[in-house]
Amino acid sequence: MHQHRGKSRNSKTANAPKQKITYEKKVDSAVTEYAVRSLNWLRKAEFLMSAPKLNLCVEDTGYEIAFAGRSNAGKSSAINALTNQKQLARASKKPGRTQMINFFSLGNPDQRLVDLPGYGYAAVPEAMKIVWQKELENYLIHRQSLQGLVLLMDIRHPLQHFDVMMLEWAYSRKLFVHVLLTKSDKLNRGPASKALQEVKAELKKMKLSFSIQLFSSLNKEGLQELASVMAGRLNFTLEQSTEFDLDSIPEASEDDIEDGLDDSVDHDDLADINEVEVDAATQDHSTEQQPKAD
Repeated sequence: MHQHRGKSRNSKTANAPKQKITYEKKVDSAVTEYAVRSLNWLRKAEFLMSAPKLNLCVEDTGYEIAFAGRSNAGKSSAINALTNQKQLARASKKPGRTQMINFFSLGNPDQRLVDLPGYGYAAVPEAMKIVWQKELENYLIHRQSLQGLVLLMDIRHPLQHFDVMMLEWAYSRKLFVHVLLTKSDKLNRGPASKALQEVKAELKKMKLSFSIQLFSSLNKEGLQELASVMAGRLNFTLEQSTEFDLDSIPEASEDDIEDGLDDSVDHDDLADINEVEVDAATQDHSTEQQPKAD
């Protein structure tokens, strides 16, 4: 009888509503402040210039971080979300629209973001691909102010051929890389986390210790983490910062939202390719003042 009562108590305890126990990771307030102020600082981004060749680029001084990735990885939307400017980098549906290395200053010309031409075009002549690839290599090899790369990959199609080539090349040059798995909003949290772990495992197999994170221009996931990484590499200090409102960050462009809605379409054949059409005019970014690529 005694055993039966004990069993009943245990059953009652087992069936009782569980008290939710959370183990929140303590966040260093100084780290949080740096992330938020880094985002605010990145809002100062302004178009500086475009260059078709290395010898026509901005003077090779100071610090710069370059965005690289396949032409439909969401580069334009990531830059726009990070800088809180909807049209700093313009998305285009025309493959191969951008053939320039685009520079953006961050309050001063010695701290810069760089938007590199996308790679892996599906609808560009092979001869043109070779020319662009050569200029990209020249920039990556010879640019002394380059502090590292933000390498963007669509979370649904990571580690494509050119992505792997870029990672291995960066490692051989001892260049810092921060991998951004973009469009994480296209997957539920579970599959997105699984994809992140799988890419981490692949990088480990390749003996690459690069940092990596999830990112979404649409729901703003990962903005502070990305801002902190970039600011650290660009020698940003809190003395440069001011107030910041996270809620003021714009959502992704319509091009980025439309891209990837039909997953049955071959990735390389997507017509909706996020390319950058740089705004070389004043910061009102009006359409008639946008520079047109040849």
